[in-house]
Amino acid sequence: MDRFFSLQFPGVAVVTDDGREVSYADFRELTETWRPEIAPRSLVFLLVSNNLPSLVAYVACLNRGIVPLMLDAQIDAGLLQRFVDTYSPNYVVNCVAGTVTAVSAEDRGLHPDLALLLTTSGSTGSPKLVRQSYVNIRANTESIVEYLKLDATERPITTLPMNYTYGLSIVNTHLWVGATLLLTGASIMQREFWTFFTAQGATSFGGVPYTYEMLDRLMFFRRKLPSLRTMTQAGGKILPELHLKFAEHAAKEGKNFVVMYGQCEATARMSYLPPDRALDKVGSMGVAIPGGRFELVDADGSLIEEADTPGELVYYGKNVTLGYAECAADLAKGDERDGKLVTGDMAKRDADGFYFIVGRKKRFLKIFGNRVNLDETERMIKGAFLGMDCACAGTDDHMKIYLTDADAIEKVRTFVAEKTHLNISAFEVVSIDVLPKNASGKTLYSELN
Repeated sequence: MDRFFSLQFPGVAVVTDDGREVSYADFRELTETWRPEIAPRSLVFLLVSNNLPSLVAYVACLNRGIVPLMLDAQIDAGLLQRFVDTYSPNYVVNCVAGTVTAVSAEDRGLHPDLALLLTTSGSTGSPKLVRQSYVNIRANTESIVEYLKLDATERPITTLPMNYTYGLSIVNTHLWVGATLLLTGASIMQREFWTFFTAQGATSFGGVPYTYEMLDRLMFFRRKLPSLRTMTQAGGKILPELHLKFAEHAAKEGKNFVVMYGQCEATARMSYLPPDRALDKVGSMGVAIPGGRFELVDADGSLIEEADTPGELVYYGKNVTLGYAECAADLAKGDERDGKLVTGDMAKRDADGFYFIVGRKKRFLKIFGNRVNLDETERMIKGAFLGMDCACAGTDDHMKIYLTDADAIEKVRTFVAEKTHLNISAFEVVSIDVLPKNASGKTLYSELN
């Protein structure tokens, strides 16, 4: 097959935070010589972080027709084993430790369109994966490049993990145009991040709502960052007051603040709010990306044409992924969605055609940009604390876990934080006398609060 990424650019492809610069010519050679023992159409688990070996491995896989499942290098050992048992990959490559483990010599029978696998709610132990095709990734990459007006002068700094669909889309779009990726494992909370940012003249970064909350607390608005051009936001709905703060700052400093909406099931992104509308459309997720379109449907499935009328958001575009996988046999399946994605989000459209998320139909939250399934979290707790009943609810970045055992509050809180690899501050555990249930034994979540 032809290379997915051409990498035929002059200049520097990657700068790492330990001072290494890699030209596009050298980067291309690294991808072409990466793990020659791994054959095309192999299934490979890549354990990645924001470092050069992870980037080389990912690009090598797409360019050589190898299908990677992107996983955090810090993944819980038990969860990794569950993925291995479910999908029996040919190899597991730890891009941080530099190790390769051969698992299975079997032909996986992968569908020829299958390019990439990402987890849906992997942090809570679900083996469900999203199947992305080469067409999906290319379509979404070209669309994002178009609406963000990306070119080879960009120098984005990594703020999001490479195994996360939003973080990966930043990699894809900038390698697509010959830009220079600034790779760092440091977080925005660390002085090293800002030293690297300033020294390398970073032009953009992306963040989830939690990122912007932290930036606000870190007095970001006092920083002088003359090289910064663009701040992008996705991974959940940002608070309107925070949206307004960053939009006002961007307008004052001559920078762009771009709010977006996306899901892994749509490769990465489905909408964007043009930066020149960031102030007069506070709270909006914007309009459909180039090549995509939205519909709103009511409970009966009928189209909603009226302005400011909530309905379920449906998206159409070439970036809508092939479907899910829940077992190895599913990796042979083709396109099950035919370019249509029922998002599970409730939205409304104003008179100008801009969309606003108003709620969520499905039972999951975005915790610091990571999608966490509430039902799977309940099952995880019940599996670890046998005989315990619990219920999970809450809002984005704040999960509330209800127990009937007051003595287990701190144990459960610590357990969930450790299993999800998310900050313990996101989880509140409370004790109640009895969980409200209906006659058939189903939890009445509306009565929990």
